[in-house]
Amino acid sequence: MTRDSDTRYSDTNDGDTARDETERRRTARVLAGASEAELTVRWDAWPDRPQIEYVRGPEAGLVMVQGRVGGTGDRFNLGEATVSRATVIARGTRSETIGTAYVLGSHPEHAGLAAIFDAMLAGEERERVFAEVIVPLEKTQAERDSRSRSDARTTVVDFFTVARENSGPDYGVEDEDDE
Repeated sequence: MTRDSDTRYSDTNDGDTARDETERRRTARVLAGASEAELTVRWDAWPDRPQIEYVRGPEAGLVMVQGRVGGTGDRFNLGEATVSRATVIARGTRSETIGTAYVLGSHPEHAGLAAIFDAMLAGEERERVFAEVIVPLEKTQAERDSRSRSDARTTVVDFFTVARENSGPDYGVEDEDDE
């Protein structure tokens, strides 16, 4: 069995490692950010599906989320998050490829579908998966994010400082002699 997805993104590639890692992150982000329904529609409509064997999962579990002080400082444990994962082998007409996916939340079916498309991206259907799955999903997600940012902008409140007329030390304290 050839493990195209393992060697394709490894450090032994001939200079294309950075591009492949960037592309792999991009596709993993898009597949994880898509809804389960979006992936299901695309998988159900896919002709000539490869034979799929689940190696791991799909299953849900917990991971420890770490943060950094100031974004770059010391690490600290922020808390736990539920994550679903799956690893599959896709057997096409000419090759076998491995795909893995992690999805935030308890969505094992979503992780399974994302792993299937990840495996297909490493195989003979790569260009087709990219054109018919990744690019349309990426466009949909960008539009959704743009609407969300636009909605958030409409609720922005501009705060400004008003100079007080009396900014002395006893401002706001009533004089006891006035009673």
